[in-house]
Amino acid sequence: MMDVSAELLSADEKDMLDHPSVGGIILFTRNYHDQQQLRELVRSIREASRNDVLIAVDHEGGRVQRFREGFSAIPAMGSLYSRAAGDLDVASQYASTFGWLMAAELLAFDIDISFAPVLDIHGVSDVIGDRSFHQQPEVIVQLASQFIKGMHKAGMKATGKHFPGHGNVKEDSHFALPVDQRSEGEIFQYDMRIFAEIHQQGLLDAVMPAHVVYPAVDKLPAGFSKVWIRDILRKRLDFDGVVFSDDLSMQGAVHVGGYAQRAELALDAGCDMVLVCNDQAGAVQVMDGLPKGFEASDRLLRLRKQPSQTDFAGLTNSYAHKAACEQLSAFNQQSAEQ
Repeated sequence: MMDVSAELLSADEKDMLDHPSVGGIILFTRNYHDQQQLRELVRSIREASRNDVLIAVDHEGGRVQRFREGFSAIPAMGSLYSRAAGDLDVASQYASTFGWLMAAELLAFDIDISFAPVLDIHGVSDVIGDRSFHQQPEVIVQLASQFIKGMHKAGMKATGKHFPGHGNVKEDSHFALPVDQRSEGEIFQYDMRIFAEIHQQGLLDAVMPAHVVYPAVDKLPAGFSKVWIRDILRKRLDFDGVVFSDDLSMQGAVHVGGYAQRAELALDAGCDMVLVCNDQAGAVQVMDGLPKGFEASDRLLRLRKQPSQTDFAGLTNSYAHKAACEQLSAFNQQSAEQ
């Protein structure tokens, strides 16, 4: 999965999209000017791509929402429980509604998935912070499950991140390699428990491992670790969904080698798709370095959006969208009063 640099495709990017190993595109804020431009960009991506690419975006809500103007401002997930004054039923309704609203608006532009929700604990990590639903695993399980159900109702698959948990390390894996020194038992019973319980409900369609090292389990970061992906996630948790690597250009990935080595290690560990963002030369190295005959996992096809005739105008005129926006307005009004 690669990215693109601007609001329109360049000639080089069109050539890259025709490469047999490119199976996805991730969009960023720099790729959005307005809705008409976004619609045309997505159309041109699909036209230029050799494969039936998966188009993704980070659209969690709060500070991580790539498209703003013209889209509903989804709240940070960490605000739901407090705005509901600790009423888990009310917070769950918020989560379901906002999961549906986020997903429905993206699907209307032929975008397949948002990399959401964050299943990390709101612990010491600043980069996670209020992207997390809560400090307690049981509250996260409840609210994230409802958020995913809302996504599923809209027709979008869910990606839980960052397996087995990024919330209890201070360092930001965008800029450093975090090391979680806790015991295997503590990680399993506290952080990974969230992923396990949501998966047991049949809700997790995909997982993104963390660029974090857990020495009590393995010396490699989770996204490059056969122990974490093949032994624990696949076998112990019996997870058969998609595994995405986190961005291979992040500092948490640098120490394992060059871009081609990072991609090979992640794929060998069990990832179905690797992400290379914000470094076109790095993406080219991965394309050139992948083994000949490389094919995307069949699991990835499950994440494609279903054909729909509903465009954004039709969506905004629907009762469901109007009701969701009314609840969002009431949520924001409650925040102002608090």
